[in-house]
Amino acid sequence: MRDNPEQVSRRGFLLTSTAAAALATTAEGSRPAAAKAPAAAKAPGAATVDLALRVNGRSHTLRVDPRVTLLDALRERMNLTGTKKGCDRGQCGACTVHVDGRRVLACLTLVATVHDRAVTTIEGLADGDRLHPVQQAFVECDALQCGFCTPGQIMSAVALIREGHTGQDAEIREHMSGNICRCGAYENIVKAVREAV
Repeated sequence: MRDNPEQVSRRGFLLTSTAAAALATTAEGSRPAAAKAPAAAKAPGAATVDLALRVNGRSHTLRVDPRVTLLDALRERMNLTGTKKGCDRGQCGACTVHVDGRRVLACLTLVATVHDRAVTTIEGLADGDRLHPVQQAFVECDALQCGFCTPGQIMSAVALIREGHTGQDAEIREHMSGNICRCGAYENIVKAVREAV
C-alpha cells in the first residue's frame, strides 16, 4: 500500500505509458507522408567487423558489431551455451573461458579483441565422450549443486592447475576466488581440484 496517495503505482505508470505510446503510434500513422519524421540514422560506431575465431579447435567467421562481447558471440552467434551469463559485470566468473590458454571473463572481453586467437570453452575440454580430468574430478567429488557456475569453475580450475597454483588448499581457494558458487560447494570444488592434480 502506498503512503502517498499522489504516488503513481508501477501498474498505473505502465498503463499510462502504454496508452500514450498507442496514441502516438496512431497519430504518427495518420500524418501525411511528407510530415513524417525521417528514419533514424545509424548509430555512430555501429558498423560491423568481420572476425576469424578459432573456438574449441574449429574455425569460425563472424560479422558483428565491434561492441559485442565474447560471451554474447559464443552464446548467441555460435550457440555455445555452456559458458554462462551470470552477472554480466565480471564479478561472478560464470563466463570464464580460455583465450590462448589464459583464463578470461568473456562478459568483459570484446569479441573483436580475440580475432585470430584460440578460444576454449567448456564444450572444448572433453575429448569426445571422455571428460577432461577436471570435469571428471568435479563429478566424482560432487563439486556442484545447481550447476550454473560449474562451467566457469571448471575452466578456472583447469587454468589454475596449468598455472601451478595447487600447493595448498588456501592457494587453490585464493586462485579460484574470482568464481562464485551461490550454492556453497566450495569445499568440494577444492577437493576436486586436488583430485584432478
